[in-house]
Amino acid sequence: MARDPLFHASGAGTEAREGEESSPRAAGRAAAVRNNVDWDGLRRRMTGALLRPGDAGFETARKLFNPLNDDLVPAAVAQCASVGDVREAVLAAANRVPLAARSGGHSYVGYSAPHGGLTLDLRRLSTVRAHPDGTATIGAGATLQAVYTALGQANRCLPGGSCFTVGIAGVALGGGIGVLQRKFGLTCDHLVSAEVVTADGRTLTASATQNPNLFWALRGGGGGNFGVVTQFTFATDPAPALTVFRLDFPAGSVTKMLTAWQPWITAAPRELWANLNVSGGAIPRCKVAGCFVGPSSACNPLLNDLVTRADVRPDLRRVEDRDYFKAMRFFSGSPDRQSFVASSRVLTSHAANPGAVVSLLKDRLGMDLILDPLGGAVADVDVQQTAFPHRKAFATAQIYASATAASEAAVTRSVGQVVAGLADQGIKDGYINYIDPTLPDWAKAYYGPNLERLRTVAYEYDPDRVFDFPQAVTHT
Repeated sequence: MARDPLFHASGAGTEAREGEESSPRAAGRAAAVRNNVDWDGLRRRMTGALLRPGDAGFETARKLFNPLNDDLVPAAVAQCASVGDVREAVLAAANRVPLAARSGGHSYVGYSAPHGGLTLDLRRLSTVRAHPDGTATIGAGATLQAVYTALGQANRCLPGGSCFTVGIAGVALGGGIGVLQRKFGLTCDHLVSAEVVTADGRTLTASATQNPNLFWALRGGGGGNFGVVTQFTFATDPAPALTVFRLDFPAGSVTKMLTAWQPWITAAPRELWANLNVSGGAIPRCKVAGCFVGPSSACNPLLNDLVTRADVRPDLRRVEDRDYFKAMRFFSGSPDRQSFVASSRVLTSHAANPGAVVSLLKDRLGMDLILDPLGGAVADVDVQQTAFPHRKAFATAQIYASATAASEAAVTRSVGQVVAGLADQGIKDGYINYIDPTLPDWAKAYYGPNLERLRTVAYEYDPDRVFDFPQAVTHT
């Protein structure tokens, strides 16, 4: 999921796709499956529309956020208007063509547009309701903008990703990192229950007391692995007053800033979240941006401490008091489609070597390395209490690079070189919502000690691998 690369955006669908291309990412594309779906029968059974190539609206409906995935053309897009539509679509396509759910459409490599398969478009299942008991029911097709708008109006808060056009489903199912996570935890930590359509067409509730193994897996196990979630119930918090900030530092100061930022954010109160974005170029530059739960009068001394530690004066310093919705909008980036290649690493017990980071980003114009801190409430949960395994890690690293169709292969190689360079520093884990088929040993990198239990859950609820795709937990 792309965005203004100053900030991160969490939540990328991990559903199936097939086809071939010249890019190195072709390794993550699935093999063809015979097409013997009764499309006309499915169209008659659905209350929503079933769009096929040549139908009005199909071209718009099939495209995802990243134009580099426009070569992926599903055989049909089911615009599901009800849980019944999802059930009919799953049963019609199961083991006949690849099928995948799509909410925001921000899957990095287009897994939610299975080439020659069926996209289950959930964007019509997007109702957001805040309840007096502090919970909220949210349709799986809701975008973060819709979620933050509705909850902000109810004076409630749910921690989540930054990009407004990302879907809540991808965010939550992969864990859900965001600017409030050090204070309030991950999105998945707030999940109370989920409504799930399984491979055999059943509609189940997953919660701590109903299908608890499935509930465990949905909290960080990634989208597309276990069934199609159609609705979530989350616990919310009262919406806090927030401070947002951005500090831009001069070229050539990355080594000093990274040296100062790592111990500074580690020691910071959990009310503070601040990432560090290194932009590649002949002389790499960096920015620090973030969010503080509280007033600017309490935030500014913390920012002053960072500047003092680094001994670098920022070229730009912007600090603003905002309410919950306006603070989330500060991080939202552009809603326009963006062409990019991206990957990730997770900094566990290893801190990034400042000099090595500068070397990795030197002369890589158009590439950003975004370090998003974990800690705080994220680490309060045990590593195996939910499927999200990176509870004790220091930070996530997103490697994000602009690309065109002509440059995609070269940019993919460049991103891979940075990923390998971080691995040389002992930084080898990855974040499932920044999915990348070229990431070495990706299953272990994404899921760590939780991988085998995730595979067991996937086989329990989908024994025939209806939801298989190149980076499914059961894919071999």
